[in-house]
Amino acid sequence: MIEPTVRLARPGDRPELAWLEAIARTDLVDQRGGDLWLELHPEQSPDWAAVDSGEVAVGVIDEVAIGYLRFHVDDAVLYVDDVFVHPEARELGFGDALLALVRAIGAERGASRLQAEALPGDRDTKNLYERAAITAKRIIVSAALD
Repeated sequence: MIEPTVRLARPGDRPELAWLEAIARTDLVDQRGGDLWLELHPEQSPDWAAVDSGEVAVGVIDEVAIGYLRFHVDDAVLYVDDVFVHPEARELGFGDALLALVRAIGAERGASRLQAEALPGDRDTKNLYERAAITAKRIIVSAALD
């Protein structure tokens, strides 16, 4: 069994973050709500500026990033901007470990509440949040007007 190793991202992680982000964004194309999510969340590649601000956590196997959680703290709220673990590394605890690390960092930075989002059909992300006792507080619906 692989023990999840998580840490804040380093500049050297940028190539793997770009690779993971490409997979994550491709996966969203066919998900319900994915088109809107992609529109509202600009691509981070290739520079991944959030790495320099200490706002990206990575899960690693042999120092190769296999998952990430991008976050920020604003007005005492820890926002999970996006989270992704490579499909072949899922069910090993990396999502849980990333979320636990970021919750601790958020608390250190003065956050008292966590806010995140999951797409309607994204059972993996919903399960991650439910395991961490993060529950839905509102549901936002959307439709194009044309």
